[in-house]
Amino acid sequence: MAAKKAQAPKKSGAQKAKEEADAKHVVARNKKARHDYEILDTYEAGLSLGGTEVKALRMGRASLVDSWVEVDRHGEAWINGLNIPIYVMGSWTNHAPTRKRKLLLHKAEIEKIARKSEGRGRTIVPLELYFIRGRAKVEIAVAQGKQEWDKREAIKRREADREAARAMAAARRRSR
Repeated sequence: MAAKKAQAPKKSGAQKAKEEADAKHVVARNKKARHDYEILDTYEAGLSLGGTEVKALRMGRASLVDSWVEVDRHGEAWINGLNIPIYVMGSWTNHAPTRKRKLLLHKAEIEKIARKSEGRGRTIVPLELYFIRGRAKVEIAVAQGKQEWDKREAIKRREADREAARAMAAARRRSR
């Protein structure tokens, strides 16, 4: 007789709902940031949003391209250039698509980020916008700008890795 495999206990509806709520639902990614910058540190920040902004984000409409983060002299972090298009079903209460939005971080985190970004060629860029447990979050990073030759070097390295992986896969297929 074949031995029975141990199966994990079946999940209840509440457990499934909790897992789904805890999952990360990505709305927008800034792919260009990872190409243009070397990421030094990442942080998760909440966003202060209005009603129609949240509804537009839930529809999956946002763009992080050309957006950046700044820390003002009052010790508050703001995201600029984040484009959340106007909510179609909204009325006169609609929001301005590219307004400055406040980032919700602890004061110590803001000071730490500001200190790290003071160096030459460093900036704070948003990497990803997503929902976790119904709350809009943005992943920001302290980043160092890459030179043009750095970008070319990264592309060469990535292509070499792909070629090596292809060669290894082909060798494995032949040996079977």
